[in-house]
Amino acid sequence: MPITINDIAKESGVSRATVSRVLNDSGYVKDETRQKVLKAIKELNYTPSAIARSLSTRKTNTIGVIVPEINDPFFGEIIKGVSQVADDHNLNIILFNTDDNVEKELKALQLLKEQRIQGILITPTFSKEKENREYLGTLEKFGIPVILIDGHVKYENFSGVFIDHIKGAYDGTESLIKEGHKKIAIINGQMDSRPAKERFIGYKKALAMNNIPLEERYIFYGEYKYEHAYEITKEILKMEDPPTAIFVSSNMMILGCIKAFYEEKINVPQDIAIIGFDKLEVLNIIGMNISCINGPTLELGRKGMKMLIDRLNDEKNKEIRRMTLLPEIILNGSEKYVEK
Repeated sequence: MPITINDIAKESGVSRATVSRVLNDSGYVKDETRQKVLKAIKELNYTPSAIARSLSTRKTNTIGVIVPEINDPFFGEIIKGVSQVADDHNLNIILFNTDDNVEKELKALQLLKEQRIQGILITPTFSKEKENREYLGTLEKFGIPVILIDGHVKYENFSGVFIDHIKGAYDGTESLIKEGHKKIAIINGQMDSRPAKERFIGYKKALAMNNIPLEERYIFYGEYKYEHAYEITKEILKMEDPPTAIFVSSNMMILGCIKAFYEEKINVPQDIAIIGFDKLEVLNIIGMNISCINGPTLELGRKGMKMLIDRLNDEKNKEIRRMTLLPEIILNGSEKYVEK
């Protein structure tokens, strides 16, 4: 049988209420009595129940984190940054992966609400935005602050930390143009998500600034998954007038492109140039040095967590705060132009 507060009270010769005050560090308890209780706790090897404590204090030491793709290194780095700051502030994390599914996301939000968590960090799925926004707004009304981590276009009523996708896509496309490429394809995400919209804006802007016409035949859309990029790359390679370079809108998509290149015996950059959004460390490990736009993902998690802690420390301040972090371009040679 687990040790209970009743056992501690009996062992130390005090009331349950006194034990509770010692455990929760609330209310006055004489030092002599406190030492008796602490001694009993130690001797009986008692571990307080976090659930019971949350019921009495109406608060836990826990933060909810919701991401759409836990196997994507982009979100792995974000979670690492969140965890670093959470550890510094003695906060626990409950992590949910939604597989970019709105039903799973709403279920995660409901569970977190029931757990009496202090706040939520979330990258919301872009499907059924209206339903999501309404539920997130409900949580705010319950006193649970919500911070977006690079969230989507229509969540303007929430604080968050974001990456400058326009600048990243502009820099990536321009690096291809500077190498002499004029026929540049883009493999982008679905346009109802903020990152996809802004990356397309950056791509178009770079072409326009260099007097290169936008050609619909070089514009491709899919989800941020390698399977979609694989199929699209196969399609690109069969074109009568294929592009000489591809701007790929996510790291997982890069994997799909590389798989297609390998199967078709296409060499980078000798046969086609490529640059991706977000670093994929595994490619460097195996010697495939693909140029990329590297979003500060670790810092994204750290800044988001710090923003949430600021809200928790100043609960009356409901001001909307939005922070944008700049990506950096890492050129490893895959963007080079090779004369045919």
